[in-house]
Amino acid sequence: MTGNALVAFLSVVLSLILGGLLIAVTDPAVGRASSYFFTRPQDTLGAAWSAASNAYIALFQGSVINVRGTSFTSVIYPLTQTLTVATPLICAGLGVALAFRAGLFNIGAQGQILIGATFAAWVGFTLHLPAGLHLLLVVLAGMVGGAIWAGLVGLLKARTGAHEVILTIMFNYIATNLVLYFLSTSAFQRPGSTNPISPQLDGTAVYPLLLGPAFRLHWGFVVAVVATVFVWWLLNRSTIGFELRAVGANASAARTAGISVSKGYILAMAIAGALAGLAGVAQVSGTEKVLTSGVAASFGFDAITVALLGRSSPWGTFAAGILFGAFRAGGVTMQASTGTSIDIVLVVQSLIVLFIAAPPLVRALFRLPVPGAVGKGSTTPRTPASTGAAA
Repeated sequence: MTGNALVAFLSVVLSLILGGLLIAVTDPAVGRASSYFFTRPQDTLGAAWSAASNAYIALFQGSVINVRGTSFTSVIYPLTQTLTVATPLICAGLGVALAFRAGLFNIGAQGQILIGATFAAWVGFTLHLPAGLHLLLVVLAGMVGGAIWAGLVGLLKARTGAHEVILTIMFNYIATNLVLYFLSTSAFQRPGSTNPISPQLDGTAVYPLLLGPAFRLHWGFVVAVVATVFVWWLLNRSTIGFELRAVGANASAARTAGISVSKGYILAMAIAGALAGLAGVAQVSGTEKVLTSGVAASFGFDAITVALLGRSSPWGTFAAGILFGAFRAGGVTMQASTGTSIDIVLVVQSLIVLFIAAPPLVRALFRLPVPGAVGKGSTTPRTPASTGAAA
């Protein structure tokens, strides 16, 4: 009852409730019924319930299971779409979460995705190599690109003390305009086209489809699962992870214990950038198969929310990435089926961030006990030993 996981779950539930109220308030049928609310209030309440429930049912059917599907493919297609969209969110979210654990607020995943995608795309359409080797080099190039871009932030942070928030914001702008410039040069622009788009990646440089040609889900999702396992192992089972967590918990104490804080900053940002680079690879080598200026979409910024909802834990971030992937995949179906604006999904995501950032508010609304506190009705004596254990 005092765990962070319950607070995160209740934050999502509360956001969905408020989102449902917003759907009801903005629905035209509810507006018409409310004009005679005091005469027949049940009409307004029924219309409100119908608007919210229909929108969320459509969201579910567009992101998890289409119960109206006529074949197995059409039934599970929404789930595969969710996993496809969740893949870059998970990879970039892991990078943001790892930086959080090291005490760094990495909001530069957007730029890291773009640079990683640029490196990966260049290797994908320039080199012509055998299958397997080509894809491996594409993945490595994307990770290297993201690691270099984020590692520069870590280096500046370590050497000059510059704040990583300012650095990553500026690096996002630099990356965006750098990619636009690259796409206007002969090295990246598709021959015969005036649009900012690269040549198609070779067939040997793209992720194979995971479930066949009927679905868009590719092996990038498996890479995201492997990345989650790796980050969990790194943070919880390795010496490097212990040092990163120590730097994040208290840099001064870590320095006193002989841990190089500067090295920790550089290493944390480099690994975070490599993970964000994997998100870029998932886009250019899995979903889009070309490089464009919008290849990163808003995945880098959504990754911050994913890491926050996941409480900066690897598996929490993985679950949050799938949830936000469901929001993005199902939002389109919700709008097409019920006419509900897809912006409602963005409102729900924003509310989740708000409640995640204010755990005391969620605890107060649901009357949850405060962590470490002994309730008034508790029979446990507050002895020095128990107090110390709680602390």
